[in-house]
Amino acid sequence: MEKYLEKIDNVIKNGKYKDTWESLQQYHVPEWYEKTKFGIFIHWGVYSVPAFGSEWYSRNMYIQGSKEYEHHIKTYGAHKDFGYKDFIPMFKAEKFDAHEWITLFKNAGAQYVMPVAEHHDGFQMYDSELSDWNAKKMGPKRDVLGEITAECEKAGLVNGASSHRVEHWFFMGHGKEFESDIKEPLKRGDFYWPSMKEPQHHDLFSEPTPSEEYLNDWLCRCCEIVDKYRPKIVYFDWWIQHSAVKPYLKKFAAYYYNRAEEWGEGVVINYKHDAFGFGTAVVDIERGQYAEAKPYIWQTDTAVAKNSWGYTENNKYKTAVQIVRDLVDIVSKNGRVLLNIGPRADGTIPDEDRNILLSIGKWLKVNGEAIYGAKLWRKSAEGPTEIQEGQFADDEEKAFTSEDIRFTVNGGYIYAACLNMKDKDSVCIKSLSEADASRKPAFHGIIKSVEVLGYDKMPEWSRDEKGLTVKTVKIDSDMPVVFKISVD
Repeated sequence: MEKYLEKIDNVIKNGKYKDTWESLQQYHVPEWYEKTKFGIFIHWGVYSVPAFGSEWYSRNMYIQGSKEYEHHIKTYGAHKDFGYKDFIPMFKAEKFDAHEWITLFKNAGAQYVMPVAEHHDGFQMYDSELSDWNAKKMGPKRDVLGEITAECEKAGLVNGASSHRVEHWFFMGHGKEFESDIKEPLKRGDFYWPSMKEPQHHDLFSEPTPSEEYLNDWLCRCCEIVDKYRPKIVYFDWWIQHSAVKPYLKKFAAYYYNRAEEWGEGVVINYKHDAFGFGTAVVDIERGQYAEAKPYIWQTDTAVAKNSWGYTENNKYKTAVQIVRDLVDIVSKNGRVLLNIGPRADGTIPDEDRNILLSIGKWLKVNGEAIYGAKLWRKSAEGPTEIQEGQFADDEEKAFTSEDIRFTVNGGYIYAACLNMKDKDSVCIKSLSEADASRKPAFHGIIKSVEVLGYDKMPEWSRDEKGLTVKTVKIDSDMPVVFKISVD
């Protein structure tokens, strides 16, 4: 680790980017990411073996009285005899096929892929020289991140990697509160290290504060992923906003951006909760979105399942319709969607996940020109349905109507997506009304033609002071319907 820290310091010393917000403000979001709108997140790890509760099983199984605690004793026995580490030999991934996964993601219309390289449980899904507790040396005995990265390159998809390591500081700490397999002394390199007491409130200054040794280890692990796999996007989960982590975030960003300069690549960091200085990386909203369009690039990360990011035997799923409607809304507001799936422990992807992805891909194959590479129009939305802004707000399906329209522009066309035209044969797009003496319309241009993506028959249309009225055949689909409008 000491040699790696020296390397990190040298790269920062000799590079364009220094570990200060002032220097990191030089960063610009690369053009390829501006055009990228849809990616696949993959939560897969040891937690897929118990497949109970959620991907937080490794924490919750050590909280006395929790449903995971009771389930663990009933199913596997006392924690002192069978702890979380004992799931690792059961995590065999015997049916994992990276090529099959990437083929599915491409058919889903995804442009980038974000495997979880290390989750809160501390098990690395890649070949690491900093710890033996990884998928190459234990469990599957395969470099999962490496295999996915290689298949992304073959398929022309952007490769990413996410680290949720920082939460490992406290994630297994409850196991010290009773007789379990988590016992002192713990030292760096141990699977359960450091298992500190979990803060009552996960605020910016919660204690016990992550130590210098732990944060140096975190930094080296993150930089190792950068050096070995060259991800074009690095995603961080929430607890990196802790005050103690801030200096290390700056070091990581400076190192990553400088390394990308050496590669001649544009790269991206995703973050939450103002962890990074604004403009130095790309903000992410977990399971939520913005109510209005933003002048800056942003991302939503969400999941096909409502209750868990990882596979569980009782996942509760969203519908493909719900996800596509949210995708259209988010893209119209300068965002993009990172959609998570959770494979089983053997490496197979559940049919529910697969079918949702293929339904999204089917819609994108027809309507992708309104999404991929699309830019903001002067107005992102019209209609009565209000969007709840903020995180953890996308579980319930929104009651969109035929009056809810979302706009993008691409290739000289305006795209107007009606979010719900089920059993409707006409729509009035008010933002494209003609000018009159009483008010200013959103659009003063000339409309030359209107077509409906996916339908051969050209619709009838007319335009007056009320709006652009388009009459089509009756639509027998819950999916958004996109009108391609040629203008002059």
